Amino acid sequence: MTTSGALRSLVVEGTLISDQADAYVIAEVGHNHQGDIEKCKALFRGAKECGVDAVKLQKRDNRTLYTRAMYDKPYDNENSFGATYGEHREALEFNREEYLELQRYCRSIAITLFATAFDIPSADFLAALDMPAYKIASGDLRTLPLLRHVARIGKPMIVSTGGATMEDVVRAYDTIMPINPQLSFLQCTAAYPAEAEQLHLNVVTTFRERFPELVIGLSDHENGIAMAVAAYVLGARIVEKHFTLNHTWKGTDHAFSLEPIGMRKLVRDLQRTRLALGSRKKCPLPDEVSPLRKMGKKLVASRALPTGHVLGEADVAMRSPGDGLSPVHYDRVVGRTLLRALAAEDDITFEVLDQGEAE
Repeated sequence: MTTSGALRSLVVEGTLISDQADAYVIAEVGHNHQGDIEKCKALFRGAKECGVDAVKLQKRDNRTLYTRAMYDKPYDNENSFGATYGEHREALEFNREEYLELQRYCRSIAITLFATAFDIPSADFLAALDMPAYKIASGDLRTLPLLRHVARIGKPMIVSTGGATMEDVVRAYDTIMPINPQLSFLQCTAAYPAEAEQLHLNVVTTFRERFPELVIGLSDHENGIAMAVAAYVLGARIVEKHFTLNHTWKGTDHAFSLEPIGMRKLVRDLQRTRLALGSRKKCPLPDEVSPLRKMGKKLVASRALPTGHVLGEADVAMRSPGDGLSPVHYDRVVGRTLLRALAAEDDITFEVLDQGEAE
């Protein structure tokens, strides 16, 4: 469920996503499996080994999704898996038995599996499989009947916002929330790949302010890992990245997908970022004591000084290590009278000074 303000949260298959948690990382496999279930399992296994939280597929009911003209359109290029666009898309779809097999496999390796529903029949297909969450692609932010239909399924909805206006996002929010408050919006740039200057990560902040009860995330189509870390700092707690085992495989998404070495580094860096952000309270740490004692300074006599001498600026030196009276007290020392003599570089302490101003 979602809650409000600083307690915003979303639970996906038992995993709590919140401001206080590590980023929930989704490896978008999409159709990088090329319609091969064993290759798909290898992608899932590779993603699990990288430390991601979930893997995601895409589900389309191609016959009802596309116009006949688009379905039958010739699709002759190096990334095609069929003579027509419809044949190409059908070659990349898994059926119910294959999805069941993939679900069993994901349970065996302890990773969450869900999918993007591109149409109502696909949403029903996934609902029959009891998918733990639903992704809505940027292209469907304005498909209000689909949003309502998926909302009624009652599972968490993660909605991308590429190509949208704020009006579009608010409309989607107003459509979904009365039915199902288990909602997250992802800032997204629907370019493949997206350039850094196209990401507009500050929208993460805008979304967090406009929707204070929602977990906000990033669907990242940029060719690196640093921008997702920046988004985490801004408050993104879901990060979706396309994933492949080989950039050279046939298919349009492989070129901007992370290979395992990149995904592993992304997960590592996101986890380090949460730890590095730490507390908002500024205070010294135990590990800083020794270095600061070595680098810090103390107040010492700059030369031999007799009893009764009134300390002037020239009499007080600052020397390392900082294991004596801190220079923060410099102004309280100058002008005071020595109660006993000091040798050069003897520590100046309040005990060797007259009372002067109150301690």
